[in-house]
Amino acid sequence: MIKLLVVEDEITLGDNIKEILTDIGEITLAYDGEEGLFEAESGVYDLILLDLMLPGKNGYEVLAALREQNIQTPVLILTAKDGLEDKVTGFQKGADDYLTKPFYREELILRVKALLKRSLGLYDENTLTYGTLTCDLAKNEVRFQDTPLPIQGKEFELLLYFIQNKGVIITKEQIFDRIWGFDSETTITVVEVYMSHLRKHLKPSGMDQRFKTLRNVGYILQDEE
Repeated sequence: MIKLLVVEDEITLGDNIKEILTDIGEITLAYDGEEGLFEAESGVYDLILLDLMLPGKNGYEVLAALREQNIQTPVLILTAKDGLEDKVTGFQKGADDYLTKPFYREELILRVKALLKRSLGLYDENTLTYGTLTCDLAKNEVRFQDTPLPIQGKEFELLLYFIQNKGVIITKEQIFDRIWGFDSETTITVVEVYMSHLRKHLKPSGMDQRFKTLRNVGYILQDEE
């Protein structure tokens, strides 16, 4: 499941954005800069939609803080500030795109899809590949060459998360928050269980060997050769 963070202090507008983008992924709303930065620092989101005029920390400050921590989650600025200087500042701070309010529903959807396609390495809206594996996001199916692999549910989400972040160390805490959620009633030990199942189901493709365990830290899926 793709995860989007919307940082917007206007509650009605935030709810509207959530409704517009609900078919694309799971939406989390934050209503001020401090809350937005806290959520974004978790590293579990695929895209951040960020207002500039926020209470607490403004959007520029949130964006600058993320980039200073080398958190490279794509950021789409949504703001009523439409001056050239505002746009230049946004891009200088590390924004990936800039959309001024009011905006058309269709344009927001297209901008979000374009950023996700670029950042997640999608060949089209529904297909993600890694080596000899093809992940069909529409069918929730993983294929090795032409053979389906028994990877479904949380295992499928887990595999997607690693492919989207190949070459990056992912902690067990990040995996747990991303796949099971902050409010899950299960414990973090479930991560090891599902990693074991995923490796087992990837064995026919040989891709299980591309996962490396970092003791007391987490895991990394090596870049494609």
